[in-house]
This record gives sequence, C-alpha cells and structure tokens, in this order.
Amino acid sequence: MNDDFENESPEDGESFAELFESYSAGMNDNIRVGDQIRGRIISIGTGNVFVDTGTKVDGVVETSELLDEDGQLPFVEGDELDLYVVAADESEIRLSRAMSGIGGLNMLKEAWEQRVPVEGKVAAAIKGGFQVDVSKQRAFCPISQMDVTYVEDPELYVGQTFSFMIKRFEERGRNIVVSRRDILQKEMEASRKAFMAQLEEAAVFEGTVVRILPFGAFVSLAPGVEGLVHISELSWSRLDTPEQAVKVGDRLQVKVLGIKEGDKPGTQKISLSVKQAMGDPWLEAPNRVSVGDKLMGKVTRCANFGAFVELFPGIEGLVHISEMSYTRRVMRPEEVVAPGDEIMVMVKEFDLDRKRISLSIKDAEGDPWADVEEKFKPGSKVQGRVEKKEAFGIFVNLSPGITGLLPKSKIAASEKAAAFDTLKPGAAITVTIDGIHARERKISLGTGDGADDQGWQEYAGGTTNSMGSLGDQLQKALARQKKGD
Repeated sequence: MNDDFENESPEDGESFAELFESYSAGMNDNIRVGDQIRGRIISIGTGNVFVDTGTKVDGVVETSELLDEDGQLPFVEGDELDLYVVAADESEIRLSRAMSGIGGLNMLKEAWEQRVPVEGKVAAAIKGGFQVDVSKQRAFCPISQMDVTYVEDPELYVGQTFSFMIKRFEERGRNIVVSRRDILQKEMEASRKAFMAQLEEAAVFEGTVVRILPFGAFVSLAPGVEGLVHISELSWSRLDTPEQAVKVGDRLQVKVLGIKEGDKPGTQKISLSVKQAMGDPWLEAPNRVSVGDKLMGKVTRCANFGAFVELFPGIEGLVHISEMSYTRRVMRPEEVVAPGDEIMVMVKEFDLDRKRISLSIKDAEGDPWADVEEKFKPGSKVQGRVEKKEAFGIFVNLSPGITGLLPKSKIAASEKAAAFDTLKPGAAITVTIDGIHARERKISLGTGDGADDQGWQEYAGGTTNSMGSLGDQLQKALARQKKGD
C-alpha cells in the first residue's frame, strides 16, 4: 500500500495539491467576532439555518432571527444573507442579523471598536432620551439619536427592539451611549442610491407629502429622496395655497419633471408634478360639458370683463360681464359674484381646440321678463319698493328683475302727491299696473287712488282686467262712431 503511494507519479502529487488548493480557495480563516459576512443558505433545519461562511466551518443562525412579521421564514436554500459573526471557534461560527446579548461587556466593547450594530430593547423613556437594554447592560440613547425625524411621542418606542450603534463605551461599560439614527441614515443612503439609479424624467412614482411651504409641497419618494411639487403643479385648479390641494401624509401619484444637481455636492433637486401625473382634464371635457348644460361651478377669479368659473378640476369657463344679470346693468363682476362663490351657470359656447367655454349666469337663472304678462295684469294693484327717484318719476321694483315707472304727472294728479314725494329708496309702495310692454321691458304704473282712473280706463276701456288692450280698441271705436253721428 505504501509502495503504491511511493510509486505515485509527480503528476499525481501535483493533482492532489491542486485539488486541496482548489478546496481551500476562497476560504477566509481570519473571520473574527464582529465581522459582517454575506453567506449562502446551504441547509434549513428545525431551529437553525446553516450558512456557507466562505471558510472550512459553516455558520449557524437561529431560525427565529430570520422570521418575518407573520412568523414565516421568507428564505430558501440558495438565498444569500448579510449577517454578523457573534462567536467563532474551530468547530462553529455563530451568526446573527445584529450583535445580540451573547458575550456581555466584552462583546459590546468589541462591537464599539469594530463599529458593529448591536440589538437592544427600549426599556423606558427618560429625561433627554431612552434607557436601552443591550446584552443585559443599561445604555442611553439621546432622543435625537432614536430616529431620523423628530420624536413627537417617545412612548411609542418603548418596548420595541431595534439595532443600535455604540457611540460611547466608557468606565468599563458603566457609560454606554447608543444611536439608532446612524443605522437608519446608513440604510437610507443605501436606499437613496438604489432609487436614484432608476430615477429618470417622465417616470411616475407614488410618494408621501412630508412638508408644505407657501410655494409648494415636498414629497418623499423613497427613504432619503424628496422632490418638490410647486404650487402650480399641485392641481389643474388654481390654488392660493398648497393646503387647498394637499395635506401632510397624503399619498400622491407624481411625475418627475426634472433632475438637477443640488447646492451641496452629491445632492439632487427633483421637480415633480401631481397634475401631469393625472393627465389633462380637457381630454375628458367633451364627455362632461355640452352647450345648453346647466352646471354648478366655483368662481376662481374676477377680471374687468367678467368672472372665471371652474366647472371641474382644471376646466374653467368665462362668464362675460354682459351675461351676469337680466335684472340690472352690471358695471363690475364683483357686484354679482366673488371668488369662492358656488353659482349655477349655463354653457353657451364650447371650443375644445382653444380650451374656451363661454358661460352665462343670467341664462341659468332665466329671464324674469319672459312671463311678466302672466305675473302682472293691467289694472291690478301690486306691492313694490322704491328703487330710485328721478325728476320724471319714481322707479318701483315689483319683483327681482322687474321694475316699473310711476310718472311724475300721475303723482302730481294723485290725492297723495305729498306722501309720494316723501318716499325714500327702499320704502314700500302700492301701485297699479297701467301698461305692460314686455318687448321693451317697460311697465307703466299708476297711483291707484282714483286720481288716474281716466288713464286706466283709456288703457283698459273700462272693462275688467281680463279685457286689456281689447277694451282700449272698443273705446276708440265708440268715439269714432259718435263723431260720425
């Protein structure tokens, strides 16, 4: 047997050495406690997962450390894990996701020297920070080091277990200061770099509103990555403040408009748009707006020539000043509407190519003169209010949009002429309907006290109210007959 080995050719010896070298290649026998390694899962046991450490000794990590929130193991053989060495000898390498309580003060000191994370449980909120139990040792975490954002309610962290970096290890472990913020910032930076690698213009992402300023809203796209949505890009509607469209915590679809270098090296300014992620609302306008429609809208702004009314987000129309009222002459839009008013309008014209819609308030309300001859009958007494007094008579408002004239001549002939002269605008007054001229939008009035009965009889022919102008014609015919006699 020995002779066989002695007779082994040099080539056979070289093959055996190469085989041993190949087996040993890539092995790292210098693994120490605190090292972070990446290993491939080679076997999953009942309570342990075995990992190829790149050395002659396989690593072991407890299965309970790798379970997800549902208590399930999300890994299979062949998956790679990033783990820390918590114990190592010739026969076994113990691994963990973070440096845990195994090893006491010595391990904590080594973790501090090697800048390896340790696992700790927040025991209590105390003045200036938190008491954290790490490897059965008491540590202090300043409140500013617990999170990357301001800690509003410290009690929310109590009872939770996190990974911490040891920032200070003094007095043989009696003074230990830890930080979770350092780990979070490192994770955020890694996440930021991964996200920025795939960020490009025109891409659409979902983000969360984190801050609102007068000029716009900052949206978080990924940990450590924020972009600005200018107020002009928050909505297709016109906004006075960003709060009219969004609030902190809102989840939004945003479109990337631009990416450029920030003021600090390695930073970027990201411009975003909410409205462009939604699409142009005018593309759907023909399905929502038609000529003749009566729609509720919101007045967004007033100009000298009219008022702009938003019918749907991003879709505005114009009410020209001439389309504001049948009942009075409007000199300024503010006499009828104000920004923020909800009003009914009618669509008069719709030009999709020019993105223009002409609207009318008066047509939506209807012409009060359309049925004036049904509302008021010649000879009838009506109650009105003095609208204004002129040298030639008194204008009396009979109903919204309907005004008649009581001539000065009829006032002078009245028994109550002095009383009429003392009336002020807004005062109540009883008058009679002497004549209606709907096409000319005129109504002539009488005092109704008998002094102007002759005028009424000339108009009505002495008949009842139902006779109207027919009585007038009969009266004239009788007069002509008498003259003939």
